[in-house]
Amino acid sequence: MYKKVEVELGGRTLTLETGRIAKQAGGSVLVTYGGTVVLVTATAAKDAKKDIDFLPLTVEYQERFYAVGRIPGSFFRREIGRPTEKETLTCRFIDRPLRPLFADGYQNETQVIGTVLSADKQNDPDMLAMIGASCALGISNIPFLGPIAGVRVGYMDGEYVLNPTKDQLEESRMDLIVAGTRNAVVMVEGGTDSLSEEEVLAGVFFGHESLQPLLDIQEEMREAVGKDKMEVEPKPVNEELQKRVAEIAAADMEQVIVIVDKMERSAAQKELQNRVVEALEADFPEDVSEIKGLFKALNKRMMRDRIVNDNARIDGRRMDEIRPITGEIGTLPMVHGSALFTRGETQAIVTATLGSGDDEQRIETLDGMSFSPFMLHYNFPPYCVGEVRFMRGPSRRDIGHGALATRAIKAVLPDREEFPYTLRIVSEITESNGSSSMATVCGGCMALMDAGVPIKKPVAGVAMGLIKEGDKISILSDILGDEDHLGDMDFKVTGTEDGITALQMDIKIDGVSKDIMGRALEQAKAGRLHIIGKMVEVIATPRTELPEHAPKIFSLQINPDKIRDLIGPGGKVIKGLSAEYGVKIDVEDSGKVSIFAPDGAVGAEVTEAIKGITEEAEIGKVYTGTVKKILDFGAFVEIMPGTDGLVHISELDNKRVENVTDVLKEGDTVKVKVLNVDQRGKIRLSMKALLDD
Repeated sequence: MYKKVEVELGGRTLTLETGRIAKQAGGSVLVTYGGTVVLVTATAAKDAKKDIDFLPLTVEYQERFYAVGRIPGSFFRREIGRPTEKETLTCRFIDRPLRPLFADGYQNETQVIGTVLSADKQNDPDMLAMIGASCALGISNIPFLGPIAGVRVGYMDGEYVLNPTKDQLEESRMDLIVAGTRNAVVMVEGGTDSLSEEEVLAGVFFGHESLQPLLDIQEEMREAVGKDKMEVEPKPVNEELQKRVAEIAAADMEQVIVIVDKMERSAAQKELQNRVVEALEADFPEDVSEIKGLFKALNKRMMRDRIVNDNARIDGRRMDEIRPITGEIGTLPMVHGSALFTRGETQAIVTATLGSGDDEQRIETLDGMSFSPFMLHYNFPPYCVGEVRFMRGPSRRDIGHGALATRAIKAVLPDREEFPYTLRIVSEITESNGSSSMATVCGGCMALMDAGVPIKKPVAGVAMGLIKEGDKISILSDILGDEDHLGDMDFKVTGTEDGITALQMDIKIDGVSKDIMGRALEQAKAGRLHIIGKMVEVIATPRTELPEHAPKIFSLQINPDKIRDLIGPGGKVIKGLSAEYGVKIDVEDSGKVSIFAPDGAVGAEVTEAIKGITEEAEIGKVYTGTVKKILDFGAFVEIMPGTDGLVHISELDNKRVENVTDVLKEGDTVKVKVLNVDQRGKIRLSMKALLDD
């Protein structure tokens, strides 16, 4: 059955359409906004996957280059198999608000696919994919308890802007994605230009209010064409078994959940679980997996009750207390900048590397080819949590954490004109017990300062948690891994002492109110300022000089007309200089030349060599040149590489010269004075003027 609904959003019409395309999918929606069109489908397997304790949901988002009338630039001329970073990040922020909203007990493998069919380069398709995912699930037979919707929020000239275009985002001080249900915010992700907590909070709830019409049209479509939802029965709890597990484990669990050391606590939990299974498997031989599930549920319930009822965290900290912090810089002798940042049982070795323009990251997107002078890569090896697993390159989680840290630090980087280096930060997580992305932000900032990068201000980050049981609410600062896993919220906030640069919030419950989020932001600010204080004890400002072994950049301006002389035929001159001195030379159309040299001495030598090649003749200046060609009326003398001028026969001597060859021959070295340079660049030289002088 065909159905089309539409709504005005941010001054443009957003349309949802179903029943015309992809009719064999469980649910399909075509979302149109301006010239951007995204097809989103949701399909579920017919049979449930038994004996799993997670929701088997996968979200895919794919951008097609035909959407902007382009052929991919890869060797095979098709979209590469591995998702781009933009595609991966979009999958993540679609998945996160959807995942908590499936019916309890639903275990059918479910796949949501969003495909960008058309893109106008102004209306980002990522938000359309999120809206389409919710609507496609809503009209399918999948037991999805939505809808949800998402919008992008900008901030320009003191006003919030709904779904800013790409051009508007260039001027905006905020780029925030807000997802929500009818009553609450369920996901936030984005960055700001050091806006205050109050401005960010107002922006979040401006977005939540603005997305309400999107929920209305989804409900209208579901009522018109929605399929009957499949029946899902929550797995019944064996109350007798639950009671027996509690009787055996509860007393010892009280002691286990207060063990501060993560590895010791994990080992004690495993040992206790094994004892419970051993005690019960004879009576319940078919229910070993359920015994383990009930044990985990008991652990979760007791840990949460201890926090909300006794106001006591796992490691004994206050709700707003930050774990002990240590840091050092210059940890690695041969890298350009390095820092070792440790907070509690979370640790990161972070490095900063300086590169030239050639090192910029080349990025092919629907907007075209672009180059990024700043990269941040986050690595989470299995040893950091005491595990063994295959290493298959960066995961979606690695890319997501790296993107959050990138957004946090990018806000304080120097302008390209001030510091023309390409920058790369790499964070190796060496220990992890929560907040490793925030350790990356702190360590990355310190590594940049150690490398002499003139950042505007130090940036720190803190991860906030929430435990909500009825009307009882506990907001936790600097959460541990177990507090994240067993809690209801993961809210990461980064910023300077002036304001917020990035934030990311995921909710496992129905949502959070404005009051709770406001309290969390204020508590995060106190934690962030405390962490910045610890960081500046190690390094307060960037080093004033680059490290001795760091490359040096020299810049000079030449006449654009001289670029061809510096390049030479087929690049012969510039390639020769690069090979001779071991440097990289970049030449811009404006005549700006950047020399990327291994040290200062080499850079100075190359600079002088380039000046010699591109120098322009100066009237009145004396040059030592070589006679290149003899003519009847004078001689051409090369005064600089590629630059020659004419010494007329009358300017050879202060007495009459019958023949030029009486005075000069080709190959002679002579001193000449520049008499004039005309508008066409022709140079008049004189030897006689020097004799007169």
